Amino acid sequence: MLLNIVFIIVGIVLVVWGANMLTDGSVAVAERMQIPQIVIGLTIVAMGTSMPEFCVSMVSALKGSSGLAIGNIVGSNTFNEMFIVGCAAVVTPITILKSTVKKDVPFAIIASVALLLMCMDGFISRLDAVILLVLFAVFMFFTLRGVKDNKENEENIGKKMSTWKAALFIVLGLAALIGGSDVFVNGATAVASSLGVSEAVIGLTIVACGTSLPELATSVVAARKGNSGIAIGNVLGSNVFNILAILGITGVICPMPMSGITMFDLAVMTMGMVLLWLFSFTKYKIERWEGVALIVVFVGYMVWLIK
Repeated sequence: MLLNIVFIIVGIVLVVWGANMLTDGSVAVAERMQIPQIVIGLTIVAMGTSMPEFCVSMVSALKGSSGLAIGNIVGSNTFNEMFIVGCAAVVTPITILKSTVKKDVPFAIIASVALLLMCMDGFISRLDAVILLVLFAVFMFFTLRGVKDNKENEENIGKKMSTWKAALFIVLGLAALIGGSDVFVNGATAVASSLGVSEAVIGLTIVACGTSLPELATSVVAARKGNSGIAIGNVLGSNVFNILAILGITGVICPMPMSGITMFDLAVMTMGMVLLWLFSFTKYKIERWEGVALIVVFVGYMVWLIK
């Protein structure tokens, strides 16, 4: 048991470190190719912080642990929209753009509802996965189409580095992500078996929180620096990417049964995003008390899961 817990911790450290290395290297390469910084932020950085979820879910699905794979995504999204946004709002109230309230948050809700409907038969088929990928393509199309009109956040977001160093960062990041995910999944599965806890619950709790550490760090630091747009944008982008891209790609390669993930878990994830949307309408800002409310709801859900 102790050794497996060590595996989980080592896996989390490797996955988070690998995501950071991969993101820094990718941003540096993109900047050298003169790709607009806002495009880098909307794509590479958002996807980079979701790499832990992608690697853990993919490895889990390939090893037959579909409960861990789906639970990781559902739990991560719930953690993102409630705990991370809650913590960021407690640090400083989050100001949200009207375009975010009218376009980005509703699309995140659509992604959540789509997953909920697809899981009603207890299975994510290849057809379901293809539909998710098509929705992701639509999301990226409209997001990138609006880039020309978006003049915000023009400062450098990446580290200046040489091409060879950036390539090294990418290779090391990918290696750490893959290796860390394998160690993490093995440890989490073993602990679940030892405690008699389902893989789904482990995925919804320990795995989800562990793989969401990059989003937590990014959003809280951004909020503390007054960059509330980055704080909320990181969460929304990651949630959409988690459902549409990660489950889409994973489902095409390996169709997955629900394996312990209930409709209640999916409903909580969807409700969290709806709650975030409702809070956003209050002066286009999420106040500290609303952040506390989100955290309380999340803690209540965690207590219900592990009771």
